Amino acid sequence: MAKDTSLRAVGWAQSFPVAQGVRAGRSWTREHLASLEWTKDAPEMVDAILLSVSELITNAHVHAHSDAQLVLTWDSHCLHVSVHDSDALPPAKQPEDLTTTGGRGLAIVDALADGWATHPQASGKTVTACFVPPGAPKPRHGGDVS
Repeated sequence: MAKDTSLRAVGWAQSFPVAQGVRAGRSWTREHLASLEWTKDAPEMVDAILLSVSELITNAHVHAHSDAQLVLTWDSHCLHVSVHDSDALPPAKQPEDLTTTGGRGLAIVDALADGWATHPQASGKTVTACFVPPGAPKPRHGGDVS
């Protein structure tokens, strides 16, 4: 994969069936992040993105019972991580319950991303999280990904 830091915008898309799992999504994401020059100097940001990808794909598979369509878009300010599933219901943050082993996915994404939003669509919904790497100018919309 050729590296070109002069690009103003670049994106990739891949579908991850329920049977394929989140591991394939993380691996695919790591491969594509390597083509972005800033990731070499921001390993903790890469980890945050990979964990968020895991959580969003898991939500699509477990809660929406759906395949997950993952789209990564770098626009020179923010890496947008978007996961589409076929369930029209918006995701809901779960109440804190220290006795359960799940239900923290959106709270994790909320803590790691600079912003996130849900976009209803005719065939379901898309959850998009924005990650602004160190040194990149902050988006004019303050991390809001709506």
